[in-house]
Amino acid sequence: MKYLSWDETLFRNPEVFDPEYLPEELVFREQQLNRISSNIKPALNRSRPVNMLCLGPPGTGKTSSIKLIFKEIVESEIQNLVPVYVNCQLVNSNQGIFAKIFEKVYGYPLPSYGVPFPKLYASILKKLAESEKVLIVALDDVNLLLDDKIMNEAIYAILKAHEEVEGVKTGVIAIGTDLKLAARLDSRVGSIFHPDEIYFPPYGEIEIFEILKKRCELGFYQGAIEDEVIEKVAELTFEAGDLRVGLYTLKMAGMEAERRGSRKIELDDVLKSFEGSRKVFLRKCMSMLDDLERELLKEIYSTDEDLTTGELFERFLEKKKLSYTKFYNLLSKLENLRVIDLVFKSLKKGRTRVIMRRFDSEVIMGALREFK
Repeated sequence: MKYLSWDETLFRNPEVFDPEYLPEELVFREQQLNRISSNIKPALNRSRPVNMLCLGPPGTGKTSSIKLIFKEIVESEIQNLVPVYVNCQLVNSNQGIFAKIFEKVYGYPLPSYGVPFPKLYASILKKLAESEKVLIVALDDVNLLLDDKIMNEAIYAILKAHEEVEGVKTGVIAIGTDLKLAARLDSRVGSIFHPDEIYFPPYGEIEIFEILKKRCELGFYQGAIEDEVIEKVAELTFEAGDLRVGLYTLKMAGMEAERRGSRKIELDDVLKSFEGSRKVFLRKCMSMLDDLERELLKEIYSTDEDLTTGELFERFLEKKKLSYTKFYNLLSKLENLRVIDLVFKSLKKGRTRVIMRRFDSEVIMGALREFK
């Protein structure tokens, strides 16, 4: 029978295509997982763990790697470790971060009437000292906190705990897309952080195909999608530079095939769904930018010229007064979010970087208009 009946579905488990789904095994990330595990091991003996910076473009397995190891800690019932995961896109204040830590340390949420930060901080450290447990805090998308001051305050407060209460041991795993994140840490944090930097490179097209094929085997019923179709999704995903685009495309393609009543996901389903996936991806990127960053992105996409970083800085300086260091940090964030590329170009007097646009101007401008 070619068509689905009304009560049939192509999906065995649609959740495997969701960004928050945590697979039992992370392929192509063994090296990173081993380093993270090795850095946490001292905490098993109630020693201070090695601090870490997990860096790489979006959709490269940083968050999943940390969550997988934290899940193993919980399931192994390791009593002397308190792993705390904080999504800094959702929790973007010092008070909010330590409220999450309080909940994990005490096992219940902070009272709704609010607690002054000094009292909150002291109560967490007291509980850690009494229980002789080691605290490990993963700050995901830490570079997306409201400003560098909050980022530095949060990391410093966690790491200086042993100075406040004797015997307290803590560690920080900072996760971010900004490869120059370490340079944004102030001298106080730099003197006590000393992280092991673990890089998560973009997946290659073959790696993306293998990951997506595994998800299809878990998420769709047998025969619902052919390898050739998955290969096309892998190709589009590689161009987009974010694995989450491919996962979302597969889910929407499955739903599109079901709407047609088809028992197979066809190439047309993928191509139709990819446009929607790319728009979702861009909306997410825009939500991760502040007003100044969006204005810079608009400046880049409002011209057809391929500008050098120096030329763009001179143009932008006419509208906004900022240092070149601040400007370059903004530019680096746009590159890390894969909405632009910075490409070296040879000139008569040396080399410079040219800004290359990754999307059609109309697509970016449309996404920016949604945040007016």
